[in-house]
Amino acid sequence: MKDKEVLKLVGTRIRALRRERGLSQEALGEKGGFHFSYIGQIERGEKNVSLINLQKIAGALEVNLMQLFAYVNEDFMVTSTESDIQDIVSLLREANDEKLRLAKNVLREILKGNAST
Repeated sequence: MKDKEVLKLVGTRIRALRRERGLSQEALGEKGGFHFSYIGQIERGEKNVSLINLQKIAGALEVNLMQLFAYVNEDFMVTSTESDIQDIVSLLREANDEKLRLAKNVLREILKGNAST
């Protein structure tokens, strides 16, 4: 893989995650502490972004750093467990406050049994 290819793959992945979350480049930049034009340059594969900045972007997207490298059409993919977690997070993001509190209580009760085993 050529140097520029990996930059474009990571940039494309960041763009996809940002769009999945309904964030503009400006909103992602604000959450991560970056100027929106820097986010655009990363997404287009024009910037060789540091690991520290990738970690900040992952945090702003609420994903783990590994997920920035889970390219579409690549061998490395997110595990089914991680995918399930992301599906749950997506559902929770769409829920109103009442349903969110209910889901939290249900999960707490379900997972309480696992803590003792």
